[in-house]
Amino acid sequence: MPCSSDLLLIARAQALFVSPLSAHALSSAADVAEAIRAAVHSHGGVRRCAGEVAAAYGARPELAAERMRWALRTVGGLYPPRARREGRPPSAARRCQAPARRAVAGPRV
Repeated sequence: MPCSSDLLLIARAQALFVSPLSAHALSSAADVAEAIRAAVHSHGGVRRCAGEVAAAYGARPELAAERMRWALRTVGGLYPPRARREGRPPSAARRCQAPARRAVAGPRV
């Protein structure tokens, strides 16, 4: 299961993907943040943004993949993981881990 920070990055990238912001224009951090906010609002939430992304991949996968790479790079640069924001090396960041699985003992025969 992805970390909550990964899910937030993905949600932001999906919103940026469906925004009208051009991948070829130089946009400020404020422009990108506003485009994400406006896209989430106009699409009725992040789930609907994700639905629009899926539709784009179905209609034009070659263009959708390029735009999603741009969105992920842009969002990743503007909203770095917490460890990077705090100046710690990535290896010092707490890693998300799946909950430990407990062995379930079956009946002994």
